[in-house]
Amino acid sequence: MLNKRYLPSITALQCFEAVTRHLSFTRAAEELNLTQSAVSKQVAQLEELLQHLLFRRVRRRLQLTPAGDLYLVEVRKILTQVEMSTHYLRSYGGETEVLRVSTPSTFGARWLVPRLKGWRLRHPHIHLDLCNEQEADDLLQGRSDLAFYFGQGSRPGTECVKLFGEELVAVCAPGCLPEKPFSDPTQLSELVLLQNASRPQAWHDWFDSQGYHTEHSYHGPRFETFYMCIRAAQVGCGVALLPRFLVEEELVEGKLVLAWPYAMPGHDAYYLAYPEHSAEVPKVRDFVSWMLEQIDNPTQV
Repeated sequence: MLNKRYLPSITALQCFEAVTRHLSFTRAAEELNLTQSAVSKQVAQLEELLQHLLFRRVRRRLQLTPAGDLYLVEVRKILTQVEMSTHYLRSYGGETEVLRVSTPSTFGARWLVPRLKGWRLRHPHIHLDLCNEQEADDLLQGRSDLAFYFGQGSRPGTECVKLFGEELVAVCAPGCLPEKPFSDPTQLSELVLLQNASRPQAWHDWFDSQGYHTEHSYHGPRFETFYMCIRAAQVGCGVALLPRFLVEEELVEGKLVLAWPYAMPGHDAYYLAYPEHSAEVPKVRDFVSWMLEQIDNPTQV
């Protein structure tokens, strides 16, 4: 358990932060509606707690010490988080439940978000809070209520609902393809192979599954997300290997084209997971049911 002597008050942190902006106890006091002596006392108590001077006077002007500079960065993080948490709670009514859902970023934007249309009308008292995919243990640590992920259908302590598989296709901007069609897929390396950081083996496996090999399968600029790969392919940076469902819109609109007709079936799939102990929680059960409806009725996208 933390010793309370080492937990400064929010007021002390606010006083310190205000003084750093104004470099004046008097002006900080005016901003905070406190007396100058009260602000000075709060900062002095903070310095005593930290056992470091936070300010020094140079030619009658205040300056932050190196320790003060270091502490200011942390204090601003703390005050920002407190403010955000307060606004977060104020935005919900007393009857509202929050459902925290984590998702891979491109999957969330391209597949999940379009399938949330109508959710609020059916479940007005369940407020969705979506965030980018976090750590694998976020569900068990209580940081998320549900999580979408790509992989195998097994995570300790969770129930995993299989949604669908995928197939990987090579796509590029229409203007990138030569007039004379390629005779084999290894020639795609002439266009630059765009790499995805989460699938470092993808190009190698794609070539290998067709009986081809190229020493360039691991070469090319690397992007952290599928969305970055999509944009890079669209603007002509090279050819990207992507799940077909993530680029269906671009293929239909002609913004991207298949650089080679082969589609490689994936061994893994997309899943929706939640902790075993949450299986009967109404808001979790409602969300799982909603997602399964979207799988059964894909025309609602």
